[in-house]
Amino acid sequence: MTPRSGAAALSLLVGGALAACSAGTSGRGGTGGGGGGGGTLTIATTGCPAATQGQAYACTIEVSGGTPPYAFSVASGDGLAPLPEGMSLGTSSGVLSSALVGGQGSYGVRIHVADAGGQGKDLDLTLAVSGSNAWMAQVFPASSIFHHRVDAATTNLPVDGSPAAPIYIGYQGASLKVFFGAYSYLGLPTGIPAIAVPDDQAIVPVATTLYQHYFTSGPIPSYAPVEGTAASSDGDRHVLVYRRAGGGLPAALYEMWQGSYLGAGGWTDSSNALWPDVSTNALTAQGKGTSDAAGLPVAPLLLNADEVIGAGTPQAPSGAVRHPVRFTTQHTLNYWVWPGTECAGVGSCNDGAGSAIETGTMLSQSSPPGSCTMTGPMGEIYRLKASVPTPGCATTSPQAAIIIQGFRDYGIILADNGSSGGLIGTPDARWNDDDLGCLTQISLGDFEPVDVSSLMVSAGSGETSK
Repeated sequence: MTPRSGAAALSLLVGGALAACSAGTSGRGGTGGGGGGGGTLTIATTGCPAATQGQAYACTIEVSGGTPPYAFSVASGDGLAPLPEGMSLGTSSGVLSSALVGGQGSYGVRIHVADAGGQGKDLDLTLAVSGSNAWMAQVFPASSIFHHRVDAATTNLPVDGSPAAPIYIGYQGASLKVFFGAYSYLGLPTGIPAIAVPDDQAIVPVATTLYQHYFTSGPIPSYAPVEGTAASSDGDRHVLVYRRAGGGLPAALYEMWQGSYLGAGGWTDSSNALWPDVSTNALTAQGKGTSDAAGLPVAPLLLNADEVIGAGTPQAPSGAVRHPVRFTTQHTLNYWVWPGTECAGVGSCNDGAGSAIETGTMLSQSSPPGSCTMTGPMGEIYRLKASVPTPGCATTSPQAAIIIQGFRDYGIILADNGSSGGLIGTPDARWNDDDLGCLTQISLGDFEPVDVSSLMVSAGSGETSK
């Protein structure tokens, strides 16, 4: 994943989910010559309205001049995105439409128009899509560790004194990096998208090619958004699908890593994970990975605009973050702690007697090791220290201020290897990238590990005892 820029968001937030484009001046980047039967080919449309995930959409590219009929296509290349998942372009009508938009975030798209006389014009658009991710707060019961406060003032949970627990000293100076937002990097949405589907969503085959799998078919629609977009050929390409409860079925969470849509053949991935009933606290099996290196679920640990905005607006949000936020460091310790179930790290630990502890196993916070060559086990939760002041920029960055309070109350959770301080959320046109930039004023050294062992009922459950 690639960090956001400090530049202002490129989103064209100018309308509802179903609207037609307004006319304006000619598009940018013309190609081809003039002199067609109707004069110079001209694109009147300059922008399209914003879309909302899960809703219908329409925008007509208005063209005049040249020699009809016109042919419309989506250009590809560096710095260009495909259309948001679920959206299509009428090759003869020039209508961008969708019965249900699947993607979310900002897509830098180029529409090419060619006439019958050999003229061509390009129109560069930023298609801005607001997510619909309020369902993330419903994943796992209220008794889950993923919904439990960890601040010392209200929980009395102590600092984890294990020699394994601290963020590795070499990473403590790293500032938080915002790997999500409204900004489109190289034209592509920034962050990990996710979508909810109905209980009767059609089941399609899923073939896993590399690591473990928990399902070979699932309710994964063709329009499911893919990290980096469905056209990406590398990267993590997470696909996160929440199936709503109904029809006798419980709510479930399906997650894929390196997911690719095959058309009628369904999907393929490199690994996947399933929580078949998220009304329970069941974790994945110890030592068996998921689509996340720590064996954790991805979706409920992402920052999303719905929770931050709440009942307010993007400019005046009124929500709250009530879960630990997924983050990464370059390397992690080769063990995990509850609620993690797997690891992909380096280094080792010895017990109190100096004997080696087998790597790739769960460490106990209540009976910690005696010494370790590396620190930072996967699954460890860290809270923003009470002594660390809120950055001054938060007074004019209301989205960041809400997230920072979440760091104090619910913390961040070490979930994967990646850029040190990488903070993960969903792409969304409602994020304010300049506002989120305030988060970079916080470093990993501002956090302390939390001993949550007193809350653990069993290693196989996320249920808390109080």
